[in-house]
Amino acid sequence: MLKFKKTNYITVPRKEQDIPEGMWIKCDACGELLYKEDVVHNHYSCYKCGKYFRLSTKRRLRMVADKQSFEEWDTGLETANPLDYPGYPEKLDGLKEKLHIDEAVTTGVCTIKGEKTVIAVCDARFLMGSMGYVVGEKITRAVEKATEMKLPVIIFCCSGGARMQEGMVSLMQMAKTSAALKKHSDAGLLYISVLTDPTTGGVTASFAMLGDIILAEPGALVGFAGPRVIEQTIGQKLPEGFQRAEFLVEHGLIDGIIRREDMKDTLARLLHMHTQKASADTIATADVSDIMHGQKKKKGKMTAWDRVMAARASERLTALDYIHEIFSDFEEFHGDRHVDDDGATVGGIAYLDECPITVIGQQKGRTTKENITRNFGMPSPEGYRKALRLMKQAEKFHRPIINFIDTPGAFPGLEAEERGQGEAIARNLYEMAALKVPVLSIVIGEGGSGGALALAVGNKVWMMENATYTILSPEGFASILWKDGKRAPEAAALMKVTAKDLLEMGIVDDVIEEPMPASEANLVELSNDMKNRIRGFLAENLEKEPEVLAEERYARFRQF
Repeated sequence: MLKFKKTNYITVPRKEQDIPEGMWIKCDACGELLYKEDVVHNHYSCYKCGKYFRLSTKRRLRMVADKQSFEEWDTGLETANPLDYPGYPEKLDGLKEKLHIDEAVTTGVCTIKGEKTVIAVCDARFLMGSMGYVVGEKITRAVEKATEMKLPVIIFCCSGGARMQEGMVSLMQMAKTSAALKKHSDAGLLYISVLTDPTTGGVTASFAMLGDIILAEPGALVGFAGPRVIEQTIGQKLPEGFQRAEFLVEHGLIDGIIRREDMKDTLARLLHMHTQKASADTIATADVSDIMHGQKKKKGKMTAWDRVMAARASERLTALDYIHEIFSDFEEFHGDRHVDDDGATVGGIAYLDECPITVIGQQKGRTTKENITRNFGMPSPEGYRKALRLMKQAEKFHRPIINFIDTPGAFPGLEAEERGQGEAIARNLYEMAALKVPVLSIVIGEGGSGGALALAVGNKVWMMENATYTILSPEGFASILWKDGKRAPEAAALMKVTAKDLLEMGIVDDVIEEPMPASEANLVELSNDMKNRIRGFLAENLEKEPEVLAEERYARFRQF
């Protein structure tokens, strides 16, 4: 699983560096003298402070590609000297001879744990990985071949940016590589970008940040204008950790951080998830036995207000509880790619049986600290935009979507309004209506107002028996209509907030029984029941034509 952990970033010297020959190496971050063999065994990182050393092309390929599987492409390309820059051709020749690579990027095809992919590896030793004509041309040709061969692309990015010695010819490579990747994406193919230290300038503003999935190594410097440029240009003092990989996750710009020891396994898993096609054949037959037999029905009739209290209970199961219990190999992705990673919204890819699925949930916390991180389950605009990004990604790769809804409502704060809370919700409703993959939304706790509806435009909408789905909170309803928030229990009954009420109204399509309120004690039983129901939904909808799925969803909401 891709996990983000806050760590102290490591300042990496700007000079070119690599593992030198000899038995010992000094870490430029902590100053410790390190035994080289131990550094190698530690995935070329300092075993004292954790700083990553930059890798050569051969070491990177050896680390991720299956043995003897890499086939190099497009060697021997030559560049002109468009600026007639003194000594430039000689500099290139010298680097080729010294490093035994013919440019700052090496491209080709390989397998990663048996999964075939086109791969490109940038190398900081060659003019800081800067992008001139040959770099742009090799990447473009590799992406074009990948499109023709219907293969995914993985690029290990490492660059100081555009190559100054080639002037505007270098700048044109930004547009060229981006255009090739657009054609690759339009063909429904996967592109994974892995950002390593440093990834800056024109590379950041082109192919590095265009991945369907964007990962980064810990502590990697990533930014358009580097810290030195910013400080020298506008004299602004930068905060600690600015533009490091951890900073990018916090600000929603990348999907996650990946350590070198996990790199090969994670890439192989992501490739496999995108080569597996979601179909009814990949779903196990639903078990129709009574899996709830071990639970005794709670005695006594629950009022609407009792259901409200049950939906809000701190011990109630959360989206992540169900996701981890129902699905396997969940890979969480972060961020809206613009502003933030909203903790109140979680999402990523997982398997149900052998079927790849996009799963998204509104997530509450149980402790005070967790609730602060999760904003008490109230998504900000970035949460809705993250969810929509993942849903559009699911549509591209023909994956069904399962949404878990549990929110008291969208976050109403000043900053949410400043960043367009209403527009973000409206955009979800607009785009979800036309998604050409099956969408199932399940209200597992509170379904509060438009903040819940923004994930509930599904082909089917289900509710847990003790969940609620409301136009606003009963307290708010009572305050607005009766100017007395204390009449909330009375309001709850009048509002018809329960699953039974909403099933009768046709607002929801099915109710998932809770013989006892959802908690850790009955997680397995509830999850097994839900898993079987989801299997039935997928078996019924996976073989439908995309246009039919969108039209059925439209018709479902058109009736109200």
